[in-house]
Amino acid sequence: MSSVVKNIVLVHGAFADGSSWSKVIPLLQELGYKAVAVQNPMTSMADEVAFTKRIIALQDGPVILVGHSWGGAVITQAGDDSKVAALVYVTAYAPEVGQSANDASSPFGWTEGQKQIRVDGEKFATVTAEGMLEYIAEGLPIKERELALAVQGQSYGPMFDEKLTVAAWKSKPTWAVISTKDQMLPPAMEESAAKKMGAVTTILSTCHMSILEEPAKVTAVIHDAAKNALNNQ
Repeated sequence: MSSVVKNIVLVHGAFADGSSWSKVIPLLQELGYKAVAVQNPMTSMADEVAFTKRIIALQDGPVILVGHSWGGAVITQAGDDSKVAALVYVTAYAPEVGQSANDASSPFGWTEGQKQIRVDGEKFATVTAEGMLEYIAEGLPIKERELALAVQGQSYGPMFDEKLTVAAWKSKPTWAVISTKDQMLPPAMEESAAKKMGAVTTILSTCHMSILEEPAKVTAVIHDAAKNALNNQ
């Protein structure tokens, strides 16, 4: 068991915070992992990466770095950290070097969820109530959907057009979860990215919030990565 990576760092998506991992964290803890969710500010890619790398630095050994949704772009840029043993993309962006999150998504069309994004005069974006309840978290019980709406944070719109300078999946073992019922990110994008990365791939029939709809199955993917990452380097 000494080859198992025990530290799991979880990166949330846009319009969310670390509480989006609230069902996955206890399951990882039950398996003996140290799981930590980054509370990212959603203000710029540089800030996202800095926040994430500070949490990675606090861990006492190798790390499995996990990203949901926009968090996939963050771990792609931050995942070149020497402590990162593997990457796990959960219903997530996985841009190429020179691509932004929007660049990665746009060839696959504009989703119903993306149509519900509203940007204010200071360029900060939020999702409408309809967007959160019907196109992001629709696979969850209504009380959980309402909670997701209540805790959503603003995200700086131009961040989604920031080009990545690193694609850590090129050099790190990679796992991916595809959500076939995702109405926020295009499932075809997730599938294409998984193939491009050569990721160990799991397909779930979930909404965008797979980490809340099927936490046990997401945890199983992270567990697999933790057990096998050091063997694949």
